Amino acid sequence: MRKKVYRYSFPLICFERVFSWITYRLFVCCCVVLGGIACLTGNVQGNTIRVYAAVSLTNALEDLVGVWEKGTDIQVQISFAGSSTLARQIEQGAPADVYVSANPKWMDYVAQKGLIEQASRRDLLRNTLVLIAPKGEGFHLHPVRGSAFGTRFSGRLALADPEHVPAGMYTHQALLWLGWWEGVQKRLAPGQDVRVALGYVARGACAVGIVYASDAMVSQQVEVIARLPEEACDPIVYPIAIVKGRAKKPVLEFVSFLFSTQAQKVFESYGFIGMVE
Repeated sequence: MRKKVYRYSFPLICFERVFSWITYRLFVCCCVVLGGIACLTGNVQGNTIRVYAAVSLTNALEDLVGVWEKGTDIQVQISFAGSSTLARQIEQGAPADVYVSANPKWMDYVAQKGLIEQASRRDLLRNTLVLIAPKGEGFHLHPVRGSAFGTRFSGRLALADPEHVPAGMYTHQALLWLGWWEGVQKRLAPGQDVRVALGYVARGACAVGIVYASDAMVSQQVEVIARLPEEACDPIVYPIAIVKGRAKKPVLEFVSFLFSTQAQKVFESYGFIGMVE
């Protein structure tokens, strides 16, 4: 019996050793592969700057990202939406590195929540409001206080949501200041952001609309009837800030790039007013 035991135990031991050796090698290989994947994933995340920006900045920022990425291996991903929507997403933990608002109040909101690097906050741009109509359907209008604006057109007035969206808030202020609000408040067509309001007019769904000057410039389907007085509403300012804990070198460099003469000229070509000191 002992000889039997010894006869079969030696091959069994060898098999166990070989099996253990193979298992160990497989384990090591798996660790190397998984570690490599983790490193690669970390590198991709580390080489991407996530910008949350007001939708009215869409065309200008897309151009500038193209310029930026030509000179660096750092990629920029931009999420465009209404400033209020973006602020609440950041509040809920969205992975933003930079926030650009079309209204100081929404930047104040995230600042009060402790969600930005306060020292990084600066005013990037300014804008103005314009009255638009579908291409070929404009009419002469001098925007003076007390004029009967509501009688000059039939149909609806497109604007961004005046309850939550900066462009709509500014528009509401301007309509009140001009004395036009009462004559049009039952004929409003609010959009979820300023680009939606622009689309209403571009498609002819609304007879007129009020949008930012920069938005009117990007559509060939609308024409500007008049520029509203700047004093009719609060200054239209676009503050920018780095999200709390995201002040890494690439993020700082990208924000600095947006204030460069080159970037400011691109913004101005889209109808914005630069604020480079």
